[in-house]
Amino acid sequence: MAESEMGGERTEEPSQRRLQEARERGQVPRSRELTNFASMIGGSAAVVAVGGTLAGHLSQIMRHALSIDEESLRTTDSMSALLGDAAISAVTAILPIFGTLICMVLLASVVLGGWNFSTQALVPDFSRMSPLAGLERLFGLRGVSELAKALLKCFVVGAVCAGIVSWIFGDVLALARLTPRDAISRGAGLVSWAFVWLCASLALVAAVDVPLQMFQFKRSLRMTRQELRDESKEMDGRPETKQRIRQMQQTLARRRMMHKVPSADVLIVNPTHFAVALKYDAKKMRAPVVVAKGVDLVAANIRRIAEEHRVPVFESAKLARALYRSTDLNKEIPSGLYVAVAQILSYILRVRTLNPTIAARVVRPDPKVGDEYLDA
Repeated sequence: MAESEMGGERTEEPSQRRLQEARERGQVPRSRELTNFASMIGGSAAVVAVGGTLAGHLSQIMRHALSIDEESLRTTDSMSALLGDAAISAVTAILPIFGTLICMVLLASVVLGGWNFSTQALVPDFSRMSPLAGLERLFGLRGVSELAKALLKCFVVGAVCAGIVSWIFGDVLALARLTPRDAISRGAGLVSWAFVWLCASLALVAAVDVPLQMFQFKRSLRMTRQELRDESKEMDGRPETKQRIRQMQQTLARRRMMHKVPSADVLIVNPTHFAVALKYDAKKMRAPVVVAKGVDLVAANIRRIAEEHRVPVFESAKLARALYRSTDLNKEIPSGLYVAVAQILSYILRVRTLNPTIAARVVRPDPKVGDEYLDA
């Protein structure tokens, strides 16, 4: 149990990242039995499909090779030319079978594991040369499974062979009553179809091997709980790094906010703990927008910048707290504070048009704020 808590046992399914790394190393599930079945059944089907044409081509090649005129015998290069023509004709005749075999092998690879090319798989792995590793593969679970597959293949193929022999035994004996040409044709057909059914019997072995290869592949990539935790930290970022990133983001956001303070129309303060800068453009905005806000040291910096750029500062403790708590940056103020903010903006616009002596006599508004904003 202690080993399990420490994450020593590989009991967890491989993560997507582990599977991707294995694929980059060239490790993908492959089934040799599926490839054998695909190549055998494809080749036998191609032989049955083009067997008659192939036999005709081969007989024509043999007839042409044995028909040598006297002039060719006097030419020293005639035999090599005849041999070359016969080889080209033979390759052309069997090319459909080879093409079918290649296509079936590629298709079997794509079905299980898909296309994958990795340069890392070309690097020599000297650990495979270890005798201990060889013994482990031989007597381990993989070795036992390979032995079981070999025995299953022998049993299945042997049973199918026995069934085919008993099925065509009478037809084979009947070949003795046919003419040589008909007997050859009929015998070739029997052999071809017997080979097809024999190859089809490998489907059972492939059906057992494919799930087994998938299980062994994922089992070899299983992870411990500690590996999962470490990978999760690497993917999501360590807490210290995430905290540092958040601090940097907050610093950048605060700098951008400070740059907007000089463009504000009014700064409402508390008078020292809260500071909220508002901007309003009747042509572009439906309501005033909070361009900067802060508490304590941030509020002091906002007020300092506002005073340096001659932004009007209005002290209203309740309204400053309500704006700070109810409105985010670059958002419009709530409708419940329209009247209070409008009173302040009207007052500021009015005193701007008056000389300082008369402006000092103008009564400062006392905006009212609902209790719902003070409790927010």
